[in-house]
Amino acid sequence: MADPVSPAPQRRTLYLLLALFFLPLVASFVLYYGVGWRPAGDTNHGQLLQPMRQLPAQFAGELDGQWALVYVGNGACGEACRNAMYVARQTHVLLNKDSDRLGRVMLATADCCDRAHLESQYAGLQLIDASDAGSRATLEALLPPGDHANDLFIVDPLGNIVMRFDARENPKGLLEDLKKLLKLSHIG
Repeated sequence: MADPVSPAPQRRTLYLLLALFFLPLVASFVLYYGVGWRPAGDTNHGQLLQPMRQLPAQFAGELDGQWALVYVGNGACGEACRNAMYVARQTHVLLNKDSDRLGRVMLATADCCDRAHLESQYAGLQLIDASDAGSRATLEALLPPGDHANDLFIVDPLGNIVMRFDARENPKGLLEDLKKLLKLSHIG
């Protein structure tokens, strides 16, 4: 007659299996809630603006409840502006079925505007003259510090400036960010 297997090795195996499954779970809770550790890295390509900034009502009302790619700069539209407008146009086209949810806007803070060039090259671009001193000052206070000649801003349908994207960077990043925002958004 064979000896029955003693319960000690069976318990040890059970405890090892439980530890194998529960120790990583306990460690993750301790790291996340106890120590406050968060994984490094972002999934977005542009710069999230924290805190979000609200466009003044005079400009936000022009968005017609849509998401918008907004360029803020000189209306004469130099080289940096033209590059940003090109990136905005191509991104808009590449959104395919979601392109009707996104508008393209230029807030011209000076020399408004080289309308002939802008309308011929960037059809559908909405031009807003923000060249008066009050509008310029409001926009300067609202935007993060720095030169914005190459920046495109993503604005949600509620008029919040959500993200800044440098048009000199890989435009696929802007497209990915917009696709993600439009997929997750139930407004606009």
